[in-house]
Amino acid sequence: MAKAQVKALSTVLVTGASSGIGAALARCFARDGYRLVLVARSAGRLRALAERLTAEAGVPALPMPADLARADAAEKLAAALHRRRLPIDVLVNNAGVLESGSFTGIAPQRHRQIIDLNVAALTAMLAQFVPAMVRRGRGRVLNVASVAAFQPVPTLATYAATKAFVLSLSESLAEELRATGVTVTALCPGITATPMLDREVAAHARLAQLPGLLVGDVDEVAAEGYRACMAGETIVVPGAVNQAATLVTRAAPRWLVRRAGGLIARRAR
Repeated sequence: MAKAQVKALSTVLVTGASSGIGAALARCFARDGYRLVLVARSAGRLRALAERLTAEAGVPALPMPADLARADAAEKLAAALHRRRLPIDVLVNNAGVLESGSFTGIAPQRHRQIIDLNVAALTAMLAQFVPAMVRRGRGRVLNVASVAAFQPVPTLATYAATKAFVLSLSESLAEELRATGVTVTALCPGITATPMLDREVAAHARLAQLPGLLVGDVDEVAAEGYRACMAGETIVVPGAVNQAATLVTRAAPRWLVRRAGGLIARRAR
């Protein structure tokens, strides 16, 4: 997309915006003067963030609380924005949930919840907002995947599978939409210091022993994702350690990657 077209983008919708990578990405866009639509379940945190971004960056920030795991949530959100005559130029699909543990130890309904949010909701958001971008001939999409998308991850089986879906879908759409003026970027962070990690550490104390080198800074991850999105890159993996790990998993035989993942998971528990 030409530089003049990039500057023409004005409104960014960020899901999962109330904390973590979503909030950090919202700050990146606010600093560059983009109008924001912030979506998450937590109405209180969402309103507080919107007020803070408006005060700090001087940009309009509209909080729109929604549970995107509901089957009709994306459709209702799109309809509400249409009534406001507020087209979305950049869609940031960040909302997601993680649950670690043995597959058989996680309740069936929890597996369904992970898939509903990480896969079904993300796909529904794309289906609602990307067609209008294509009609206008410009737009950006940033889908937040994970380094877990590149290999099977025992004890994160369903989560990793959902992120593999996000990566595959992002790559497919990036090619489908080539020359339309709309780009699709998959942000694949590793372990990142967010409230999600804090919850996992509280549930699994051994995670607190992770070397600092393996834990990414949330603002640095967001900045790298923002840069790649605006540049129209298809895949971005923040951090040298994560980049090296993805290269190894791509080059190694799948049986070896699978066995290594199982060994690491067993030792971590």
